Amino acid sequence: MKVSLVIPTLNEEHTIGEVIEKCLPYADELLVVDGHSTDRTRRVAEAAGVKVVLDHKKGKGEALRHSISCVTGDIIVFIDADGSHDPADIPKLIEPLKKGEADHVSASRLIGGSSELHGGFDEFFRLAGSSFITACINWRFKVRLSESQNGFRAIRKDVMQQLDLQENITTIEQEMIMKTLRKGFRMAEVPSHEHERKMGYSKISVRKVWFRYVYTLVKYLFF
Repeated sequence: MKVSLVIPTLNEEHTIGEVIEKCLPYADELLVVDGHSTDRTRRVAEAAGVKVVLDHKKGKGEALRHSISCVTGDIIVFIDADGSHDPADIPKLIEPLKKGEADHVSASRLIGGSSELHGGFDEFFRLAGSSFITACINWRFKVRLSESQNGFRAIRKDVMQQLDLQENITTIEQEMIMKTLRKGFRMAEVPSHEHERKMGYSKISVRKVWFRYVYTLVKYLFF
């Protein structure tokens, strides 16, 4: 099965080169989907010899949706550009898919550990909100996942094409899980350690979009 690796980016010039280098051994095809960065992100990626396409400036979710039509692999792996995910865990993510044991596999920092998700009030509220959403998903679909927000995941392309994804921002990650389960596909998760962002800053402010997480949760849990 051919593996396409997708890296959504926005102003990650300091880390994208290293992430690409570490990902290349695990991918048959690598695509950077850039959110119209104003720094050198695209130039660094192109210099590394990978294909770069632009999204439509709507957010990470739209970038992931846009990537579906741009890759040719049987399996799509999504990984962040900030260096927080460990590309060495990619084989663990895709193994259940290649063995036919799952259709969508998410990495879990709750069982793999995190160097970032603790220590302050922002981290506390992020973890509490994520845990609540995951508990609701487990209750509704009778599964036992440890988290639902990690952007590091692998999914069969044909399955992703059937999910009719709609979210433009990071809420797409919980949407992907809920729609996978609603349509009767199989979810799995593997442990993966989340490292601290090496450079730059987070592009998402939970304080500004928390209502969208709640809305998306209710919408895709029941409707």
